[in-house]
Amino acid sequence: MKAFRAGLPALLAAGLVTGALAQGPLPPAAPARPRPAAPAPPAPDPAFEAARAAFEALPEAERRGLQDALVWTGDYNGVTTGAFGKRSFEGIQTYQTRTGAAPTGLLAPPERAALKREAEEARRASRFKVQPDPASGVVVGVPEALLPRKTAIPGGTRWQSTDGRVTLDTKSFPQGETSLDALFERAIAAMPGRKVTYKLKKPDFIVITAETAGGRSYIRYAEGPQGIRGFTLGYDRALADTVDRLVIAVANNFSPFPEDAPAPTAPTTATGPVPRAPASGMAAAPAAPPLPGMPAEARPAATGLLLGGGRVLTVTSALEACAAPRVGGAAARIERRDAAGSLALLSAEGLAGGAPPPLRAEPVSEGEALLVLGAQAKGRPSVAPATAAVEGVYAPLQPGAGGAPVLDRSGRLVGLVARFPTVPRLIAGVMPPTRYAVVPGKAVAAFLSESGLPAGAGKDVARETAKGAATTLGGAAAPVLDTVVAITCAR
Repeated sequence: MKAFRAGLPALLAAGLVTGALAQGPLPPAAPARPRPAAPAPPAPDPAFEAARAAFEALPEAERRGLQDALVWTGDYNGVTTGAFGKRSFEGIQTYQTRTGAAPTGLLAPPERAALKREAEEARRASRFKVQPDPASGVVVGVPEALLPRKTAIPGGTRWQSTDGRVTLDTKSFPQGETSLDALFERAIAAMPGRKVTYKLKKPDFIVITAETAGGRSYIRYAEGPQGIRGFTLGYDRALADTVDRLVIAVANNFSPFPEDAPAPTAPTTATGPVPRAPASGMAAAPAAPPLPGMPAEARPAATGLLLGGGRVLTVTSALEACAAPRVGGAAARIERRDAAGSLALLSAEGLAGGAPPPLRAEPVSEGEALLVLGAQAKGRPSVAPATAAVEGVYAPLQPGAGGAPVLDRSGRLVGLVARFPTVPRLIAGVMPPTRYAVVPGKAVAAFLSESGLPAGAGKDVARETAKGAATTLGGAAAPVLDTVVAITCAR
């Protein structure tokens, strides 16, 4: 126990070789060589479709309430958005199996009522209270039965169990005091005996989970006009069966910038205000996951790279089930594919200019730090940290990442994510790091050359990096962000 308590601050503080694909020349334009037909999409599951139709017929508040109830019964570990997917289907089946009902995935009215009763009992037993925290400015759900001790900390509030084995911290920083990049790099920094199990960096939030031999932590920070706000949950791993579901409940009820919330106030003690710790002293108070609390948004079908002249580069696998792709709201057509069937060139009217980032000539070493830029339906692309793996990349990506550019920390193009699974595996509503195949930069360069397009015409930041300054995720990604676009699919 003493060892766990001593290690808890450290726990809270915080973490291609591309295959040499031979690229042969394109066949003559005429006569066109027959292309293999795209694989047919899997046949829909009648049970899933029936369950989805029944679920989506319910009011949104009811759908969200059922997902929240499944969280409290321990049968669902996803986001309570009200959208029905494989995770919701399996959660309902798990609940039905546990209660002795047929696992249809479809909840009849009596089952819905019983589920809500069980969830309410669990929620009441934990004394879960969603409350504003004036010290940090956030709204957060707190299981007060488990965390009865409440104290002020610099920039936030700490809730803790009586034995110190579970700690929930809220934290805030005003604009300019620190940055998401700095917090992220500090949170994923290598530490003896600590393993980062999930890490995600987006323009406006970061999420990190980690484990030690004795504990687990969940970190979440979001950035907005008021600064940076987040929370951290650290707990003894022996309590995982109880606390894991509470982590999901806390995340699903967390709001970093609630409307009409009071500005953060300086916490006080009997002797006066608690001084705010400098950013460099954050080692003992990481925090920050916003995925489970984020509102649902439409996902892009793929990620593309603007080449200029109305052309966009992506991977063919992302377009297999997309008969009518669109880029920036404009209809796009597939202009050509490479001979290997890996890359596709789209063209669309009215697209802004763009240029691919400089291509990396030398091979990537296994274990080298990389990053992946994935398009989002709104806003700037997500920036995910990645690690080079044999013939691919190991990264926590999100749906729509097929075609996402993989860069080294100098901002040079290593390749494109070759494919994203149609049914990704989610843990607590987020995508864990997974190995993805990559279309290497050599193949990209050959395809662009054969298409009469310049390769690697974008801004080269490698020269600055070579001078010895470590490049942050944001610094390496910045020159490329405006060339990454979402490809959607008209249904």
